[in-house]
Amino acid sequence: MWMEIITCKGPYHFDSVLDRLSLDPIIHINKDEQLVRVPFVIEGKSYVLNVKAIGTVKEPAFELCGTDKTIKEEAIRRIRRIFQFDFSLDKVMSHFHQTNLSRIFQQHEGTPIVLEFDFYSCLMKCIIHQQLNLAFAHTLTSRFVKEFGYQIEGVWFYPTPETVAGLEYDDLRALQFSGRKAEYVIDTSRLIVDGRLNLMELDLLPEEELMKDLVKIRGIGPWTVQNFMLSGLGRPNLFPKADIGIQKAIQKHFNLEKKPTSDEMDEYSKEWSPYLSYATLYLWRSIE
Repeated sequence: MWMEIITCKGPYHFDSVLDRLSLDPIIHINKDEQLVRVPFVIEGKSYVLNVKAIGTVKEPAFELCGTDKTIKEEAIRRIRRIFQFDFSLDKVMSHFHQTNLSRIFQQHEGTPIVLEFDFYSCLMKCIIHQQLNLAFAHTLTSRFVKEFGYQIEGVWFYPTPETVAGLEYDDLRALQFSGRKAEYVIDTSRLIVDGRLNLMELDLLPEEELMKDLVKIRGIGPWTVQNFMLSGLGRPNLFPKADIGIQKAIQKHFNLEKKPTSDEMDEYSKEWSPYLSYATLYLWRSIE
């Protein structure tokens, strides 16, 4: 058993993190204890790490606990990345306080971008969620994980690419996947298992090249790639204009009679670069 205390620069609003994570029924959180139990795999072995907030919004501090000391350094590195502890929100807050999103950023100040726990589960989640309302998307993802994934210490792990690659399309159709979505999930997993898609290498690519490579894969379009880059890779300047939630949030914030057009969204977002991903997060937050 090991424990480590780490700090980061405020503002960092962990209650907002818990609010967002609680939308996903698979993630194991305890709001009363300000605790998240994070599943991850290192060298083929599965582990659970506890991340507990013990500081304040202005002076954030976190207690990390694990069971295997041999993976402590790698576990801490991954947690720092997932929760973006090394990225200061000060410059983001200062930037948006001068823009047309200043009110939203004041309301949700200190909300960080928290990444999905690993690249594969992120990509599967993005594929499953595309063209679905959020509630059913989470329901479908939950069925997928609980049917083909596994639990350790009460924490759910996504199925491995090897497990999913070995499924038949009807296995997912039985969970109410559409035929095409079943094909996309299984066929993409087979590409990963065969070595034709290396998720770790994607993190090294510039955004234009990554987009060009991934949209070649059947069932992966620009919306899926943008969400993967945002919530999986943590790229800071992404704006998925096709996202219905973003369109609704802009309509609400700017008191529009109908959803904005693509050109209107470009006009509104001129002030938001180079932090379009944070604008996206805070707009989502404003309607959650």
